[in-house]
Amino acid sequence: MQSVLGIDAAWTTTQPSGVALVAADGDSWRLLAVGSSYGAFYRRAGLADAADAFDATRLLAAAAALTGHPITLVAADIPLAYQPINARRASDNAVSRLYGARHASTHTPSVTRPGALADRMTADFAAAGYPLRTAAPVDFGLIEVYPHPALIELAAAPRRLPYKIGKTAKYWPGLPLADRRANLLAQWRIIVALLDARIAGVAAALPLPSPDASGRQLKAWEDALDAVVCAWVGMTALTGRALPLGDHHSAIWVPASPS
Repeated sequence: MQSVLGIDAAWTTTQPSGVALVAADGDSWRLLAVGSSYGAFYRRAGLADAADAFDATRLLAAAAALTGHPITLVAADIPLAYQPINARRASDNAVSRLYGARHASTHTPSVTRPGALADRMTADFAAAGYPLRTAAPVDFGLIEVYPHPALIELAAAPRRLPYKIGKTAKYWPGLPLADRRANLLAQWRIIVALLDARIAGVAAALPLPSPDASGRQLKAWEDALDAVVCAWVGMTALTGRALPLGDHHSAIWVPASPS
């Protein structure tokens, strides 16, 4: 059985990281579990006493407990490389060249952000038998993904989708908060429908939050959604429908355009 663990990894230790697990079900794929943090995902796997922190071995064990098989691929939204990251990489520049005009350039990583967090993730997954993969084809291991260009391809959109809770005032300046929330939820509904058409169970696992939900609750929902997007990109990489953008040191995998 093929399976993908998607991680929307935070760049700091003070922010949560969404986690999603998908597995092949015959010729289709199904969402088995999703959580808005490491702790939430551990609890989905029955590890109620697990600390809410990154632990590659525990994540892989929790995911394997849910699938009944070892995980095939880990797809993480965080800068990853075979060498220390202290500036923009070939992968950052490659994605920005292709998607910059569509407002989906990458953030610039540094020695402090994500810094040691990214280095540890690369090293710990490699130690667990999941080395970083930067070239196609890929059939196991760890890959870096980036939801913004992935969603552009998923939606066949002309530019980056306006789906981040922290940027609604930038997306829709001048609108009252209630109207911005309504626009955001409409965008989330579209993304969930697109993912649900490719991964069974997404809509059931991610019912839209209330427009009156707190900012913290909305951000948690967004983190879970991003984790599912990461897992979907991993699916496309396993099936030969994603491209690694970068070089042999680092690559960001993006679903291939239908065209």
